Amino acid sequence: MKKDNKKVIYWLLTGCVLIFIMVVVGGITRLTDSGLSMSDYKLITGTIPPLNDAEWQDAFALYQQYPEFQKLHSHFTLEDFKGIYFWEWFHRLIGRVIGLVFIIPFLYFLFRKQLTKSTIKKCLVLLGLGGFQGFLGWYMVKSGLVDMPDVSHYRLAAHLTTAFLTFAATLWVALDLMYPNKKVIDKKFRNLIIVSYLILIVQIIYGGFVAGLKAGLLHNHWPFMNEDKFMHHTVYILEPFYKNLIENPSGIQFIHRTLAYLVVASIFILWFKAREMTLTNVQQKSINALLILVGFQFLLGVLTIIYAVPLWLGVAHQVGAFFLLSAMTFTLHRFSK
Repeated sequence: MKKDNKKVIYWLLTGCVLIFIMVVVGGITRLTDSGLSMSDYKLITGTIPPLNDAEWQDAFALYQQYPEFQKLHSHFTLEDFKGIYFWEWFHRLIGRVIGLVFIIPFLYFLFRKQLTKSTIKKCLVLLGLGGFQGFLGWYMVKSGLVDMPDVSHYRLAAHLTTAFLTFAATLWVALDLMYPNKKVIDKKFRNLIIVSYLILIVQIIYGGFVAGLKAGLLHNHWPFMNEDKFMHHTVYILEPFYKNLIENPSGIQFIHRTLAYLVVASIFILWFKAREMTLTNVQQKSINALLILVGFQFLLGVLTIIYAVPLWLGVAHQVGAFFLLSAMTFTLHRFSK
């Protein structure tokens, strides 16, 4: 039987779709403050939600023991709790489904010898990334169960970024099988794509910082951060100064805004340079898609700030980042050797 066949490609692309769904649900979970509703982690029994009133009361009683209920949600009724519980449970359920969808077909293809050695090695890396992503999810939630009812923005950014990178890596492996024959291209142009890719990754990390510190609820003006002022005089400064770059919500929002301009500029440069090159139809379409997506994503970012992160805009902005990373991954692959 032919190795690395279409079934393997469909399997990998199915994983990409599931990771996308998980990121969307994760965004809803974060924006609805649902992430700390399940304060324990049971790999098997946690798959099934409470099924009767007694089980719901037990789950609610456990939630009441932790800082989020005691400091923020002491007014919650059982019905309120059920609302936030659903999203965190659904988020974890999708994570379990992804694990099964990856491991079971992988073992099947491995047993049937339908994978080349190269693909096996790549899939083992994907398996490691998936396991690490699950660990980061638990590690993130744990940070919000101690003293403060908020998860660490560092851990949230790590959890979010790893999800994006796991998706990108899975897509890359699928593209390797879809386009096995690569040709030599302009190395300088490929390096420009890599630089743009790295800027986008840093931007995604800062998007996690913004989400973790709820920095999007501050400075809800554009193009300036405070009406007609570049930075308002009441913005506090942390000491030492470097903390303003990684812990100050105002500073983090400023960097996230600035990086948005850099992402747009880098992709515009790619598009402009590509006009001078002889490209395949797929390469040209990938560059054009980047330009369209980055413009749309920039607009979503501006609207998200102006309207102080309503749920639908916050999720749409995260989805836009996902599509942009997908297009960037595809473009880099099509301009690789």
